[in-house]
Amino acid sequence: MPRPDKRTPQQLRPLNLGRNWLKYPPGSCLISLGETIVLCTASFEEKVPPYVEKGLGWLHAEYNMLPAASAGFGRKPRERGRMEVSGRTLEIGRVIGRSLRLVTDLAKLGERTVVIDCDVLSADGGTRTAAITGGFIALHDACSWLKKREMIDAFPITNFLAATSVGLVHGEMLLDLCYVEDKDADVDLNLVMTGTGMIVEMGATGEGKDFDRATLNAMLDLGWTGIEKIIKEQKRCLLTQSTARKG
Repeated sequence: MPRPDKRTPQQLRPLNLGRNWLKYPPGSCLISLGETIVLCTASFEEKVPPYVEKGLGWLHAEYNMLPAASAGFGRKPRERGRMEVSGRTLEIGRVIGRSLRLVTDLAKLGERTVVIDCDVLSADGGTRTAAITGGFIALHDACSWLKKREMIDAFPITNFLAATSVGLVHGEMLLDLCYVEDKDADVDLNLVMTGTGMIVEMGATGEGKDFDRATLNAMLDLGWTGIEKIIKEQKRCLLTQSTARKG
């Protein structure tokens, strides 16, 4: 079955990482993954939550979609305040935060919180994986901002981090699902891995049927091939794009 955008089963959607997209945050990235577009920013609060051990920093992420980000002609109302935030929105924010904390040495941040805000401008599947991939770029630049100003003694990022999806759609294994593929997937996997191939987060669900261990292993292998390519693009972005900013 041909894919809607004519990709091969093992092919990622076109990826673009727009570094330092905004003027004021210490770190920002506009990531486009096919028709999915997410704006990621990193900023600081000079305090930590009360449950954080003394001497450590913290990292927190928030995720949301603009009212007209998804397909269709209707407008999705904004989620205002904690009482209106959906369980899905909260859980995706937690996944982003957990993932980025795993590659951040919190002891090197000082007693401050890094806040990663991920706002979906256009949604065509893979918004959480795009948010993690773009959020890493924003986090990396925010930590560089701290180090450059001698607000921290050592750079706290310990590894690269990226995410992608894999699905079993009509019997075929596909990398990096767009929305129409995701909604028809019998098995769906979201995968977060480090630059050294370690799994940080994974969620595999049998939407239409159960699946065996061999299928899961094949999905993990395909996901890693995609993540390797994404991390290569992250490295290219961080090495070649300007980090100059005012202030």
